[in-house]
Amino acid sequence: MRQLMLLRHAKSSWDDPGLPDHARPLNARGRRAAAAIAQAMQELRLSPDIVLVSSARRTLQTLEALTPFEDGALIEPMDALYLAPWARLLEAIQAVPETARSLLVLAHNPGLHELALALAGAGAQAGTHAGAAGRPSRDLQRLTEGYPTGALAEFTIASSWRQLEPGGGRLVRFLAPRDLLPAELPA
Repeated sequence: MRQLMLLRHAKSSWDDPGLPDHARPLNARGRRAAAAIAQAMQELRLSPDIVLVSSARRTLQTLEALTPFEDGALIEPMDALYLAPWARLLEAIQAVPETARSLLVLAHNPGLHELALALAGAGAQAGTHAGAAGRPSRDLQRLTEGYPTGALAEFTIASSWRQLEPGGGRLVRFLAPRDLLPAELPA
């Protein structure tokens, strides 16, 4: 089994309207969320062999909060992941060396959310992810409702990276910063 983690960058700042989108940094809430996800990943012993990360400033800053990884990781910033559609994200995953057992992709919505839904079978395979009485799991239900900034989806993958296709993932967990941080006042 392989492990695939999909992480959306944490909340970014809109304080400088003249700043290009690619250059937007994390805001204070985003830095707190990234730190909370990093702590959760450490506690769950989620440590990738390879990290594919969008070259955008906010994704790189989110990654900074996660590192260093326990066993080290090959980190590959990729311009092609910046605002990439889900099919391009899937192509990047399919190109990962087969020796990698665990992969983290750190990117953007809507592509990341669409990829997660595609891997999970968009809820169509609810039986694969079902709880009691065939209902979709709570995590799958939350995933279908949205993919907030700083959220992490973990999948197990039975196929090789090269053969990964829609419906080829089993959702293990879906964590959002609001699950980990105390309630904050609206910004």
